[in-house]
Amino acid sequence: MPDTIAKILVLDDEAELRSLLQRYLSEQGYTVRAVADSAQMDKLLQRERFDVRVLDVMLPGEGGLTVCRRLRGLGETIPIIMLTARGDPVDRIVDLEVGADDYLSKPFNPRELVARIQALLRRQTMLGAQSGAVVDEVVRFGPYTLNLATCRLDKDGKDIPLTSSEFGLLKVLATHPGRPLGRERLMELARGRDHEATDRSVDVQVLRLRRLIEEDPASPRYIQTVWGMGYKFVVGET
Repeated sequence: MPDTIAKILVLDDEAELRSLLQRYLSEQGYTVRAVADSAQMDKLLQRERFDVRVLDVMLPGEGGLTVCRRLRGLGETIPIIMLTARGDPVDRIVDLEVGADDYLSKPFNPRELVARIQALLRRQTMLGAQSGAVVDEVVRFGPYTLNLATCRLDKDGKDIPLTSSEFGLLKVLATHPGRPLGRERLMELARGRDHEATDRSVDVQVLRLRRLIEEDPASPRYIQTVWGMGYKFVVGET
């Protein structure tokens, strides 16, 4: 049972799966709303705020990937888990590219979905606890200021929205400047030992960060590739 009553939004066009997830997640102590399409989701979001959103990739009309990309484009940072019936690892990488925090392939055990939700909620709780910290620890690089206490990134005083996954990865890199970190170690520090990530999925998340902070993501100044090892964060001039 979760310590507090978290609210979960499920978007899936399969009525049987919506019913199953609504019942199962409710039994785990969550407040659950389930809708069949993005129009219903948008109406619901006008009235309620959710802690985690679970989106099916294959939807009639506006698909889950488009919904995820749209929400991120609006500055939404609420964690998103994508449900996909496609087994190709490349398809899962696309989920991460559009801004999803995690993905789960159908068919799946509802217990695994709960585990993924719990992991995202723990990360949000950790970020919230850091936001209340007394020490105002910041990392400055170029025009950017990363405030580790308030979990905020700004550029010349303008806030840049980050998902919890993006903040967690940037925090790890920025607090280990000049130190090459392997992909497995990066994900372990950013998301915990229980999180599994492929090399490609880590690369995709790094690319997402580069698109946010690098003037030229193809020739990065701050998040540099260390061939054969992983990545390192460079604060000073390069």
